[in-house]
Amino acid sequence: MLSRIRPLLVACAALFVFGAMPARAGDVILTIDGNVTGNAPVDMTIDDIEALGSATIVTKTPWHDTSVSFTGVRLSSLLEKTGAKGKTLSVAALNNYRSEIPVSDIGEHGVILAYKQDGEYMPVSDKGPLFVVYPFDAEPELNTEVYYTRSAWQVRSITVDD
Repeated sequence: MLSRIRPLLVACAALFVFGAMPARAGDVILTIDGNVTGNAPVDMTIDDIEALGSATIVTKTPWHDTSVSFTGVRLSSLLEKTGAKGKTLSVAALNNYRSEIPVSDIGEHGVILAYKQDGEYMPVSDKGPLFVVYPFDAEPELNTEVYYTRSAWQVRSITVDD
């Protein structure tokens, strides 16, 4: 139990102390657990995430007045890397916000876990270090409350559920 609480406590301390700073290279910024290979949590740094390749989505969001360029890893690459098998991703943010994302969204819409906004790493104070981004402009049917609630920011962990 302590091993699951410790990353959250560290993240909360980091939020308080480093809220305006982007994540540092060696910091664990994401934990993926649940139905993953070996059933053991996988901790990832920004370097680990970037090593999986990147994709860019340029879109407006309900939280930005103009189009923004988001760069991040495809969620499909994260799932493949961790051997994740499931139907739902339970995403938890540093502020304890939780969203549920059907795994079907990932392939169907090319959802990314963004770590850069307009070429700059995102600090916690501006939706970082990680932000679930859908291609709202390319697929106008996604401009609904359902998809907006799935677009969690300040992402800290993803649990893969059946």
